[in-house]
Amino acid sequence: MNLGFYIIMAAQFFSALADNALLIAAIAMLRDIQSPAQFEPLLKLFFTVSYVVLAAFVGAFADSMAKGRVMLISNTIKIAGCFMLLSATVPALDLLGLPLYYYVLLSYGMVGLGAAAYSPAKYGILTEYLPHDKLVIANGWIEGLTVAAIILGTVLGGILINPTVSGFLLSIDIPGFDTAIDTPAEVAMLVISMLYLIAAVFNFYIPDTGVDHKPLHRNPAYLLHEFWHCVRLLWRDKLGQISLAVTTLFWGAGATLQFIVLKWADKALGLPLDKATVLQGVVALGIAIGAVIAAKAVALDKSVKVLPVGIAMGVVVMGMIFVTGLPLALVMMVAVGAMAGFFVVPMNALLQHRGHILMGAGHSIAVQNFNENTSILAMLALYALLVYLDLPIYAVIVLFGLFVSLTMLLVGFWHRRNMREHGEEIERLLAAAKSVNAHH
Repeated sequence: MNLGFYIIMAAQFFSALADNALLIAAIAMLRDIQSPAQFEPLLKLFFTVSYVVLAAFVGAFADSMAKGRVMLISNTIKIAGCFMLLSATVPALDLLGLPLYYYVLLSYGMVGLGAAAYSPAKYGILTEYLPHDKLVIANGWIEGLTVAAIILGTVLGGILINPTVSGFLLSIDIPGFDTAIDTPAEVAMLVISMLYLIAAVFNFYIPDTGVDHKPLHRNPAYLLHEFWHCVRLLWRDKLGQISLAVTTLFWGAGATLQFIVLKWADKALGLPLDKATVLQGVVALGIAIGAVIAAKAVALDKSVKVLPVGIAMGVVVMGMIFVTGLPLALVMMVAVGAMAGFFVVPMNALLQHRGHILMGAGHSIAVQNFNENTSILAMLALYALLVYLDLPIYAVIVLFGLFVSLTMLLVGFWHRRNMREHGEEIERLLAAAKSVNAHH
């Protein structure tokens, strides 16, 4: 891996670090203004909606210019969203007469808009910049660093909203300058905007891959038609459909698990938000461990063999209901994360490989994002409904674990049926993946 690859990794790391810290800060802001409990999972829903609504356009946008430039524009939108969040609780801006937590949701949605535009570029650049045989290793790197950013970002968010830390930062007085920042959540958001700024600096130095860029088509109907054609292509591909189903489940489940862990930590372990973030970080540590193992142990043409690990993950998640002590909770969170990382990294690499061959990097990632984030929207909406109905967290955990295991079991049956009915085609596609590795 050369310097350009590490610059891409650094840009991704700081942007992901800020994304994850910002979620904790936004949750703290909602709690400061005493919003209803179901608004917390709705934060992630507002963040995610741009991925789904704009899916037909962001892939074409990412393929229309150098990926580094796309990432720079997207980070600028994220910074604007941060400053919208900083002003979201200012009563003078209450122009529509809505409760303040609606402004928090809308502002966080602005950050999601930037993230939706950023994602096809950050993943698409890998398939443009690297040979196919490096994709599993590169995905191990990017998922590992992303997860490191999740660990540090969630912990950083918890540290920044801690009254002692935020009190110290608030006590720093700049003569003649009034920041109008007076809560821990607002302190956190100001620091986080600086992280996005650092990511933007790295964006300036991302190398051009030399790939020809397609001019952005000005007709929205054409882009929609092209996007749905790409969606059908990937879902009809006998390997693409399995890997897409797995990653779709993973991201929907992962987003929901973030909020389940925070609520479970409060009910079962008595941990407040700034300390419960450590458990989120520990799950991410497990994902990093699983991702590294998968990158070393699972070849691209053997990716589908990791499916049973996803079934086991759902079973282990259900074991959370028996945990009452922090040490066992930490071990269990690492185990859940490791299984998740081990099965999603090979599936992600296989999906990118098939998508790149079928339709190009940006379009492929946009299709992937559309499916994964539709799953996030559906699962978070369901979780928000369960919170609104005041269902006990232990019942939610059991339902969640059962859903993950049964869904992965069904995907396994689906793949075995494909092998029976289209075995020659699948063997040919796997052989092509293997020959690409051997060639490089």
